Amino acid sequence: MDPGLFNTPDYFDLLKTTATTASGSVKDSFHFSQNTQEYNDSFIRGISFGYGMSLRAVSTAPPREFIVWDVVADSSAGRAGVRRSQRVVEVDGEDFVNGNNVDILNAGLFPEFDNEAHAFVLEAFDRSSRISVNLVTSAAVPAQPVKSVTVLPTATGNVGYMHFNTHNAVSEQALVEAFELLEAEGVSDLVLDLRYNGGGFLTIAAQVGYMIAGSANIDGQFFERLIFNDKHTQFDPVTGRRLEPAPFVNETVNISGNFSSGQLLPTLNLSRVFVLSGSRTCSASESIINSLRGIDVEVVLIGGKTCGKPYGFYPFDNCGTTYFSVHFAGENAKNFGEYSDGFKAANDSDPGGVTLPGCLVADDLTREFGDPSEAMLAAALQYRQDESCPPIAKSKSAKLAYVRKDGEAEVEVPSGFAFENIKIMNR
Repeated sequence: MDPGLFNTPDYFDLLKTTATTASGSVKDSFHFSQNTQEYNDSFIRGISFGYGMSLRAVSTAPPREFIVWDVVADSSAGRAGVRRSQRVVEVDGEDFVNGNNVDILNAGLFPEFDNEAHAFVLEAFDRSSRISVNLVTSAAVPAQPVKSVTVLPTATGNVGYMHFNTHNAVSEQALVEAFELLEAEGVSDLVLDLRYNGGGFLTIAAQVGYMIAGSANIDGQFFERLIFNDKHTQFDPVTGRRLEPAPFVNETVNISGNFSSGQLLPTLNLSRVFVLSGSRTCSASESIINSLRGIDVEVVLIGGKTCGKPYGFYPFDNCGTTYFSVHFAGENAKNFGEYSDGFKAANDSDPGGVTLPGCLVADDLTREFGDPSEAMLAAALQYRQDESCPPIAKSKSAKLAYVRKDGEAEVEVPSGFAFENIKIMNR
């Protein structure tokens, strides 16, 4: 294509393969660009902009329903008492469920500037109580990459649970502290909650793999081998280094610059791990799954099909915009890396995907992370006991139309799609 016919962002958007996966899905749905400052804030410094709460849309038109699915503890929302599972009822005095003044609703839901203050009323999922909160936006909401680290006693040993959100630079210290706790408690199994973990640094994933498996399981094995195209079989075309398999990482590396390096990592020495998953389980999270399978650590999948991204980027900044185009694919120690239709549980009838032992379970927004009665965690504990799965709940198949915040044309997304920049409507 002649670059002279396009402006830079449009031309970049077109520079990707048109190939499809085995199921017919677009193979490269990951090619994107981002403001460089936002990228550095998110993945290096571990901060973001907003109230510190994430919402899921069940319905964007009256009667509207938005549910909180995650809250950062050290944020305006977290400090105000906003909790996972609460529904939005009012925004700045306007009825959110059936109100007609969408300008007020959108202004509160999608603030554009730092230090904006907006009033919300939220109710419990069972509608038993309501809270009124005043939330203030911040350009420095700190990431909480690891949360809800819990030890669950059972008749057959202690089970560790860890909710792990993102492989950013600041996650290293939190992961080390979490695994140290679980190691000290002598857990015999681990439930690793990756349902919202979209990936990040592969080095962090290689550390997690080591801390799960331990030295004996990784002996003589590697974490992942990067595969470029047939023009680059011996050297990495970006770094110039000789292509060698990437090892499991057994010590701290201090990506953030705020942690010590060279510290030996704790290990659980497990031959099995339960992974809670969904469509947002992506990239480096899938590398953990694939690489552990490559060294015969059993991965039991509880939840939905993963996103299917066996690919990675080297980010490149140009004039304040960082560009991410797919550079390589990853393979495990068994030379397997073709999971572009994702990993799925054994009883998931969705076409395509690599089948793993486990159960298809819907995300349970009615419970906090780490609650043994939360659907995914409960299913993992039950499967651990007798390898049975709960009945598959019927999911909503209807699609919702929404208007993107930038005013572009309507598009359709599955019901329950987790979003950030979507305007609500009257219809």
